[in-house]
Amino acid sequence: MGTRTLAELAKTIRSKNAGTDRITFDVIFHAEEEYRHVKESGVLTREAVAALFKVDEERVVDFVYFDPAYAVKFTLARAAPSGSPGEGDVFGCQQYPPLLDIVVPMD
Repeated sequence: MGTRTLAELAKTIRSKNAGTDRITFDVIFHAEEEYRHVKESGVLTREAVAALFKVDEERVVDFVYFDPAYAVKFTLARAAPSGSPGEGDVFGCQQYPPLLDIVVPMD
């Protein structure tokens, strides 16, 4: 049985700005089998995302499993607007790495 990481199962894992106050994340799978397996495993949920990114659950403003595209999309409210003093990722494109190592049980 064993485990695999989300990075091993997904085709694309990315993040990007969704306006000045939000960052959106996409996890897109090659095929329905991998998508359904991750969806049914329960490792990628609104609660799991909040814990992974160390934010209050209220900052996870959207969380959607989109079956037609074999994709998961969620959006986090930023702590401060994009481009604010001290902002380390103005475009939001470097926020996805914590998703890569999510462990998915394979049964």
